[in-house]
Amino acid sequence: LCMMSISAAGLGALLHTFPVVFDALRYMGAAYLAYLGYKLWVAGLPSTTAEKDPVRTLPERSGGSFYRQGLAVAASNPKAIVFSAAFFPQFIQPEWPALPQFGILLGTFTVIEVSWYLIYALSGHKLSRYLQQSHVLKNFNRVTGGVFVGFAALMAARR
Repeated sequence: LCMMSISAAGLGALLHTFPVVFDALRYMGAAYLAYLGYKLWVAGLPSTTAEKDPVRTLPERSGGSFYRQGLAVAASNPKAIVFSAAFFPQFIQPEWPALPQFGILLGTFTVIEVSWYLIYALSGHKLSRYLQQSHVLKNFNRVTGGVFVGFAALMAARR
Protein backbone atom coordinates (compact mmCIF):
# COMPACT_ATOMS: atom_id res chain seq x y z
CA LEU A 1 0.00 0.00 0.00
CA CYS A 2 2.85 2.38 0.86
CA MET A 3 4.72 1.67 -2.38
CA MET A 4 1.60 2.09 -4.49
CA SER A 5 0.67 5.30 -2.66
CA ILE A 6 4.16 6.70 -3.24
CA SER A 7 3.83 5.86 -6.90
CA ALA A 8 0.41 7.46 -7.11
CA ALA A 9 1.90 10.57 -5.47
CA GLY A 10 4.45 10.91 -8.26
CA LEU A 11 7.62 9.07 -7.30
CA GLY A 12 7.13 6.81 -10.32
CA ALA A 13 7.34 9.87 -12.58
CA LEU A 14 10.41 11.07 -10.67
CA LEU A 15 12.17 7.73 -11.12
CA HIS A 16 11.23 7.69 -14.81
CA THR A 17 12.46 11.28 -15.29
CA PHE A 18 15.70 10.81 -13.34
CA PRO A 19 17.08 7.35 -14.14
CA VAL A 20 20.07 7.98 -11.86
CA VAL A 21 17.70 7.93 -8.85
CA PHE A 22 16.24 4.64 -10.07
CA ASP A 23 19.74 3.22 -10.54
CA ALA A 24 20.82 4.34 -7.07
CA LEU A 25 17.76 2.68 -5.49
CA ARG A 26 18.30 -0.42 -7.63
CA TYR A 27 21.94 -0.77 -6.54
CA MET A 28 21.04 -0.19 -2.90
CA GLY A 29 18.31 -2.81 -3.21
CA ALA A 30 20.69 -5.25 -4.89
CA ALA A 31 23.29 -4.70 -2.16
CA TYR A 32 20.70 -5.28 0.56
CA LEU A 33 19.41 -8.41 -1.18
CA ALA A 34 22.97 -9.74 -1.47
CA TYR A 35 23.51 -8.99 2.24
CA LEU A 36 20.34 -10.92 3.15
CA GLY A 37 21.47 -13.81 0.94
CA TYR A 38 24.87 -13.90 2.59
CA LYS A 39 23.30 -13.82 6.07
CA LEU A 40 21.06 -16.75 5.14
CA TRP A 41 23.96 -18.72 3.64
CA VAL A 42 26.09 -18.45 6.78
CA ALA A 43 23.18 -18.67 9.25
CA GLY A 44 23.76 -21.21 11.94
CA LEU A 45 21.20 -23.74 12.94
CA PRO A 46 19.01 -23.16 15.97
CA SER A 47 20.21 -24.63 19.25
CA THR A 48 20.03 -28.35 19.83
CA THR A 49 16.50 -27.97 21.17
CA ALA A 50 15.45 -28.00 17.54
CA GLU A 51 16.57 -31.62 17.36
CA LYS A 52 14.41 -32.51 20.38
CA ASP A 53 11.42 -30.50 19.20
CA PRO A 54 11.20 -30.28 15.40
CA VAL A 55 8.02 -28.19 15.66
CA ARG A 56 10.04 -25.44 17.31
CA THR A 57 9.01 -21.90 16.46
CA LEU A 58 11.13 -19.37 14.62
CA PRO A 59 14.10 -17.78 16.42
CA GLU A 60 13.12 -15.36 19.16
CA ARG A 61 12.34 -12.13 17.28
CA SER A 62 9.53 -9.70 17.67
CA GLY A 63 6.85 -9.24 15.05
CA GLY A 64 8.09 -5.67 14.66
CA SER A 65 11.55 -6.97 13.79
CA PHE A 66 10.15 -9.16 11.02
CA TYR A 67 7.97 -6.28 9.83
CA ARG A 68 10.91 -3.83 9.66
CA GLN A 69 12.99 -6.35 7.72
CA GLY A 70 10.17 -6.95 5.23
CA LEU A 71 9.57 -3.22 4.87
CA ALA A 72 13.27 -2.62 4.17
CA VAL A 73 13.27 -5.30 1.47
CA ALA A 74 10.13 -3.89 -0.16
CA ALA A 75 11.27 -0.27 0.08
CA SER A 76 14.60 -1.08 -1.55
CA ASN A 77 12.84 -2.37 -4.67
CA PRO A 78 12.11 0.60 -6.95
CA LYS A 79 10.63 -1.70 -9.58
CA ALA A 80 7.42 -1.90 -7.53
CA ILE A 81 7.04 1.86 -7.80
CA VAL A 82 7.78 1.84 -11.52
CA PHE A 83 5.34 -1.07 -11.98
CA SER A 84 2.51 0.82 -10.32
CA ALA A 85 3.40 3.99 -12.22
CA ALA A 86 2.99 2.03 -15.45
CA PHE A 87 0.00 -0.03 -14.28
CA PHE A 88 -2.32 2.50 -12.60
CA PRO A 89 -2.72 5.08 -15.41
CA GLN A 90 -4.40 2.49 -17.63
CA PHE A 91 -7.35 2.46 -15.23
CA ILE A 92 -7.63 6.18 -14.51
CA GLN A 93 -10.30 8.19 -16.30
CA PRO A 94 -8.86 11.71 -16.79
CA GLU A 95 -12.30 13.36 -16.70
CA TRP A 96 -13.08 11.96 -13.21
CA PRO A 97 -11.45 13.02 -9.93
CA ALA A 98 -8.14 11.17 -9.54
CA LEU A 99 -8.08 10.70 -5.76
CA PRO A 100 -11.16 8.43 -5.50
CA GLN A 101 -9.93 6.40 -8.46
CA PHE A 102 -6.51 5.89 -6.89
CA GLY A 103 -8.23 5.01 -3.62
CA ILE A 104 -10.23 2.26 -5.29
CA LEU A 105 -7.18 0.93 -7.13
CA LEU A 106 -5.01 0.98 -4.01
CA GLY A 107 -7.71 -0.68 -1.93
CA THR A 108 -8.32 -3.41 -4.50
CA PHE A 109 -4.62 -4.07 -4.97
CA THR A 110 -4.10 -4.19 -1.20
CA VAL A 111 -6.91 -6.72 -0.69
CA ILE A 112 -5.45 -8.95 -3.42
CA GLU A 113 -1.90 -8.68 -1.99
CA VAL A 114 -3.02 -9.37 1.58
CA SER A 115 -4.99 -12.40 0.35
CA TRP A 116 -1.86 -13.81 -1.28
CA TYR A 117 0.21 -13.10 1.84
CA LEU A 118 -2.38 -15.01 3.86
CA ILE A 119 -2.07 -17.96 1.49
CA TYR A 120 1.74 -17.81 1.81
CA ALA A 121 1.52 -17.65 5.61
CA LEU A 122 -0.87 -20.59 5.85
CA SER A 123 1.26 -22.62 3.45
CA GLY A 124 4.38 -21.78 5.44
CA HIS A 125 2.64 -22.82 8.64
CA LYS A 126 1.77 -26.19 7.10
CA LEU A 127 5.39 -26.68 5.97
CA SER A 128 6.94 -25.54 9.27
CA ARG A 129 7.35 -29.05 10.73
CA TYR A 130 9.36 -30.12 7.73
CA LEU A 131 11.38 -26.91 7.48
CA GLN A 132 12.43 -27.02 11.16
CA GLN A 133 14.43 -30.23 10.70
CA SER A 134 18.13 -29.32 10.96
CA HIS A 135 19.28 -30.80 7.65
CA VAL A 136 16.30 -29.35 5.79
CA LEU A 137 16.73 -25.92 7.41
CA LYS A 138 20.44 -25.80 6.53
CA ASN A 139 19.76 -26.69 2.89
CA PHE A 140 16.81 -24.30 2.74
CA ASN A 141 18.96 -21.43 4.04
CA ARG A 142 21.71 -22.22 1.54
CA VAL A 143 19.35 -22.43 -1.42
CA THR A 144 17.42 -19.33 -0.38
CA GLY A 145 20.63 -17.38 0.29
CA GLY A 146 22.01 -18.40 -3.10
CA VAL A 147 18.79 -17.36 -4.83
CA PHE A 148 18.88 -13.95 -3.07
CA VAL A 149 22.49 -13.36 -4.13
CA GLY A 150 21.62 -14.46 -7.68
CA PHE A 151 18.67 -12.07 -7.82
CA ALA A 152 20.88 -9.31 -6.44
CA ALA A 153 23.40 -9.91 -9.21
CA LEU A 154 20.66 -9.88 -11.85
CA MET A 155 19.15 -6.74 -10.36
CA ALA A 156 22.51 -4.97 -10.41
CA ALA A 157 23.42 -6.13 -13.92
CA ARG A 158 20.06 -5.53 -15.59
CA ARG A 159 19.40 -2.28 -17.49
